[in-house]
Amino acid sequence: MSAAASGATPDAAGDQAVTDDFELAGVPDSFQRLWTPYRMAYIKGGQNQVKGKDDCPFCEGPKRSDEEALIVHRGKTAFVVLNLFPYNPGHVLICPYRHVPDYTDITEEETAEMAALSQKAMRVLREVSRPTGFNLGMNQGVTGGAGIAAHLHQHVVPRWAGDGNFFPIIAETKAIPATLDAIRRDVAEAWGQDQGS
Repeated sequence: MSAAASGATPDAAGDQAVTDDFELAGVPDSFQRLWTPYRMAYIKGGQNQVKGKDDCPFCEGPKRSDEEALIVHRGKTAFVVLNLFPYNPGHVLICPYRHVPDYTDITEEETAEMAALSQKAMRVLREVSRPTGFNLGMNQGVTGGAGIAAHLHQHVVPRWAGDGNFFPIIAETKAIPATLDAIRRDVAEAWGQDQGS
């Protein structure tokens, strides 16, 4: 059957032969994707780039000022920091102070505080930037996709309808509408005003 007879445009005539059941990237399917090719500069450093406490940004960050380290809040056993390579504006990480790699390595107290900080991060981000959804998660180990596998961290990523636009795909550019220091300041200020736990 010709491209014209099938209703396909001439440019797309050969697409079916190279397209799997999930169709081409960008064609609507059951998945929501966050395209983040700008993170490739970090990823190319390798998942084993952090060898121990001495070169771990999650161990070194708390030794610096909140502004310099992008820390939003310091708790008793864990802290909240903006992701330096965010999927979306306001993407925070909840990290225990202790340099441990696995969720099973933390104490009950650390587990409870990380959970409470994740909940508070969601409340604060809702107040600051009005996301309509969130992704929360921990990538465990190198094969689990952890960028820094040596130090446990929980991602809290705010989401908005249409936040996966064409810029990251076509231009390898992510539109972040504010600087990290401004986002850190806004989230930190709202954190102190939130009356939740």
